[in-house]
Amino acid sequence: MSYQYKFQRILTVKEKEKDEVQEMYRGAIEKFERVAEKLYEFLKKKESLENHQETKLQDGLSVQDIRHHQQFITNLEKTISYYQDLVIQARNRMNWYEEKLVDMNVEVKKYEKMKEKDFKRFLENIQFAENKQLDEVSVAQYLKRGVR
Repeated sequence: MSYQYKFQRILTVKEKEKDEVQEMYRGAIEKFERVAEKLYEFLKKKESLENHQETKLQDGLSVQDIRHHQQFITNLEKTISYYQDLVIQARNRMNWYEEKLVDMNVEVKKYEKMKEKDFKRFLENIQFAENKQLDEVSVAQYLKRGVR
């Protein structure tokens, strides 16, 4: 008598769905990290450019160079703003997948717990059947000895 879990197919499907969501979550984390690194690079670039401009201003800088630096900083600020939005979107997406993964883990755990309980019940039924069979054998042996 072999054990067959009646919801095995559902458990398998749920585990597969969980694995897919986990992959999507990993991808969302990687995308978030890439976008955050880009944002960091642009912020660092802006900071170094502002420091460079400040030292140049102390030495003396033409109006044309000041305008050029200001235009470059303005463009950098637009790029930074764009990447900040991307970081927010990537973080939201990552958080959404994280919540979905937690939900999927809970669901899979429920089915696994049901499987454990079902298997325990299966073992108890086998034990009960074996005990019943042993009782019948014992009664048969007793009757056989009692008849003599």
